[in-house]
Amino acid sequence: MWRIVRLFTLHDPTWSMSHEQLPTDRPAVVTVGLPYANGDLHVGHLLGYVSGDLYARALRRIGQQTAFVCGSDMHGTPIAVNAAQEGRDPEEFALEYHEQYQETFPRFNVEFDNYGHTHDETNTELTQEFVRTWIDEGHVIEKEIEVAWDTETDDPLPDRYVEGTCPYCGEKARGDECDEGCQRHLEPGEIENPVSVTTGNPAEYRTREHKFLRLSDFQEYLQGFLDRLEGTEKARNQPREWIEGELEDLCITRDMDWGIDYPDESDGRENLVLYVWVDAPIEYVSSTKQYTERVGAEEYDWEAVWKPAGETRPGTEWNDEWTDTSGEIIHVIGADIIQHHCVFWPAMLRGAGYNEPRAVVATGFVGINGKSLSTSRNRAIWAREYLDTGFHPDLFRYYITTGSGVEHDVDFSWDRFAERVNGELVGNLGNFCYRALLFASRNYGGTPAADTSEEVHERIAEAVETFEEATRTYDVRTLGEVAIRLADFGNQYIQRNEPWNLIDDEPDAAAQVIHDCVQLTKACAILAQPVMPAKAAELWAQLDEDGDVSEATLDEVFSAPPETFDEPTELFAQVEDDDIEALNEQLAERIETKEEADEKAETEEDGDESHEAMTAQDVDPLEDERISFEQFQDIDMRVGEITEADPIEGADELVRLEVDIGVETRQVVAGLKQLHNVEALPGTRVILLANMQKAELFGVESDGMVLAAGEEADLLTTHEDAALGKRVR
Repeated sequence: MWRIVRLFTLHDPTWSMSHEQLPTDRPAVVTVGLPYANGDLHVGHLLGYVSGDLYARALRRIGQQTAFVCGSDMHGTPIAVNAAQEGRDPEEFALEYHEQYQETFPRFNVEFDNYGHTHDETNTELTQEFVRTWIDEGHVIEKEIEVAWDTETDDPLPDRYVEGTCPYCGEKARGDECDEGCQRHLEPGEIENPVSVTTGNPAEYRTREHKFLRLSDFQEYLQGFLDRLEGTEKARNQPREWIEGELEDLCITRDMDWGIDYPDESDGRENLVLYVWVDAPIEYVSSTKQYTERVGAEEYDWEAVWKPAGETRPGTEWNDEWTDTSGEIIHVIGADIIQHHCVFWPAMLRGAGYNEPRAVVATGFVGINGKSLSTSRNRAIWAREYLDTGFHPDLFRYYITTGSGVEHDVDFSWDRFAERVNGELVGNLGNFCYRALLFASRNYGGTPAADTSEEVHERIAEAVETFEEATRTYDVRTLGEVAIRLADFGNQYIQRNEPWNLIDDEPDAAAQVIHDCVQLTKACAILAQPVMPAKAAELWAQLDEDGDVSEATLDEVFSAPPETFDEPTELFAQVEDDDIEALNEQLAERIETKEEADEKAETEEDGDESHEAMTAQDVDPLEDERISFEQFQDIDMRVGEITEADPIEGADELVRLEVDIGVETRQVVAGLKQLHNVEALPGTRVILLANMQKAELFGVESDGMVLAAGEEADLLTTHEDAALGKRVR
């Protein structure tokens, strides 16, 4: 549901393309955010890994030398806390999940060229090398800070050993980030009302000396970096808010014994390790290096990607030579770690004399049945749960990457999954390819002798151009859809030309049509390979093509298909209603059981707490951060009237609205279905935030936001009949 949490000044992006167009003659690396070795994978995690895999395959398809790397994040306090609760060694605990991830990713056809982890020797050595360079270049300073302390055990409480209240938004927060509220990174000592996770006792703050990476050294550089950065709009623009004004330094050490040791032996402190967000992104470099060590620098040179050519040293001025000689570094991440990848990470690289990222692609979040995914409420679809259904992994890959634009949120529902698989894969792509190859095999024994018609050649060329442009603009959704759109054309083409009515009286015309359809099928196999690699390989085999479809170039969409091939089998199977009903019941039962347990626990904990006190706790705290009058003037709110309201198919809460704001009518998506009588909404006066950035939900564009109060979505309106389009001041 849309809710007003905070109104931000809208930034006009200053980004401009400053890199050579892809593909380049330099190697590229695609990375995805490291999975934290602390729990099972769910569909929210898999969105990023599948998107990264799809994009790496697309880069290779357009001729870019590419390595796809990742690794498990093994350090940090959550692993130490959970391992201690189970009475286990943290390394043993984390390695168990690391091995689980190594086994799970290939089952979703996510194929890394190298998959390491942050505790291995390569990453340990490289991380300490980074930090020593920062020290040598004068970028590391020492400060006295307030550190939460457990008075019962007389131990420091780094990061997630402590919980409390976010000082910025008032939501419950972990020691190093506000995960339930504003998503901000929190430095040690910032969290309010600290409580020890281990004992449950209130914690106290004590003064402690720690090491900091002086981010202020890189402020001017970061402003230029964001101007050069490619990727998604949110990744390019959101960090500007964090680097305006005074840029806070990053605390890079923690008081604990699980992690990579701080490398300055002269410090003399025991149990001083590097903050997990120091060694975690360096794993991108380490994993790339390990790939080179395995295949040889002649095949793939990690230094050509990560290190600038020539004698450029850390601390020297940025110049065009760095850009021109750098490798192509592309990070695919979740929206919750933009600050780490677009502020901390480029500063870390810059300070160590490494190349900067070319692009950061930030994905949206995954919801379940129109609501946010919540593992604590059991409202999640787990990776192993999907695999247990027996549905092919490529069905999931297609559904999750084409559900919306890459940086917009994706809703996962079993009903919508079945609808899209049955309609777009079974009824469209699968239907076309099966019809074309079956007709060709039965009537010609393979591809009939003919040249591809001009119409079909042009349509395939358009699909290739779309594919190339989507790769250059990091448009994962279009990359996933391009073969489906081509198959849709194929279905129209075969239906329009009716070759079954031509084969006796006009055999040459029939042969031409079927040749075109087989050519389209071959193009579909090549263009579908990044999103559905196993199904594309299956289709390639049905065509009796030589070699591996993953190695086929884009030019091969135009080469003649084999003269002979056998009758095909159907690529996709219908998803049955009974299977979906059972999965929906399983999810609902799991959520209900968890809610009942939580309600019981709350009742026992609250005791005689008054209704008034409970109500007061439900009200969001006031924002401490103020905006200026000038900033408020930039917020364009208009009086409007809903003229049309239609439920969005497949979404539990979303409604498509047409809102008349006087000067024009806007299409808006709002979460009102379960809270309002949709049929009664037309004629309702509302307030519309008109200069909200456009978004896409369930394939429907939303151009604005209807304002409402609270979880009940109490629509804001005017007391008198203000004219439509009147601005709220």
